[in-house]
Amino acid sequence: MIKALSKPMVLVMALCCAMTMVHAQHSFPLTNTPSMAKYQDSLIRISDQAENAANNQARFEANANFIKTLVEALKTPGSFNQNFDSLKRVSTLNAPDKSFRLLTWYLPVDDGGYRYFGAIQMASKDGKLKLFPLIDGTEQLMDPNAVTSNKNWYGAYYYQMIPVNTNGKAPCYALLGWKGNNRKKSKKVIEVLSFENGEPSFGKAIFVQPKNPGLNRIIFEYNKLNSMTLTMDKSVNMIVFDHLAPFNEEMTGNFEYYASDLSFDAYKVTGGKLKLVENVELKNDPNEMDELYIDPKDKKIQAIKKL
Repeated sequence: MIKALSKPMVLVMALCCAMTMVHAQHSFPLTNTPSMAKYQDSLIRISDQAENAANNQARFEANANFIKTLVEALKTPGSFNQNFDSLKRVSTLNAPDKSFRLLTWYLPVDDGGYRYFGAIQMASKDGKLKLFPLIDGTEQLMDPNAVTSNKNWYGAYYYQMIPVNTNGKAPCYALLGWKGNNRKKSKKVIEVLSFENGEPSFGKAIFVQPKNPGLNRIIFEYNKLNSMTLTMDKSVNMIVFDHLAPFNEEMTGNFEYYASDLSFDAYKVTGGKLKLVENVELKNDPNEMDELYIDPKDKKIQAIKKL
């Protein structure tokens, strides 16, 4: 599989590397709406081409063109203040203090898996923009708990960002993401983004729990036909999620046969940490993200209802 994808992957990674430390001289109040509208039209068209491509080669070629066009759009004066809402396949998350924004998207591949792409666009007081490409290094990671840089990122499609603040220290950010795995299993993840010496770092041991202490990220893996709640409940300041369990004890450890057992756990945001709270009562309605990412490639698959 790696050999089959080597040519398009090299092309995509070369374009991603071109994104590193890209600067545009301007001040943020400027806007360039006509120019950005033109770029967005092009990005929508190219994104559709990648989504509807018949095979990996065509898909990755279209995605490489998408990356190149996106870089040019982000270099446009005023781009930081322009949203990309019209790009339905790209998630854009803004830091609460507007210091950066995070863009991620995914690409389905022929073997039933996915590749992930993204960039962090930084803002600065002097009006310079800086881009960090996110290069999916999932296949090369020997340890999924490893702290990584943007160049060997544990790729995912992020849909929520939660600031985790500690008095006197720079904040880090919990990222809730979907990570489609293969034809039988899916994943969701709680990633931790921080900035060390101005560089993005993924993974940090902020999780407080009696079992498996010292984790840098939390990875949930479960049967692909099942939905899973993973969302921030601001009313209680907790990240709430389904408790996953095997269909029976004989399947313990075989995540193809894991699903919600109809109970919920949570991580409470407190003192710069995420503290595990078990058996919480979920009072709010199920989140729309529960069923959205079962299999974006196959619209015929329906979620199995939990509640």
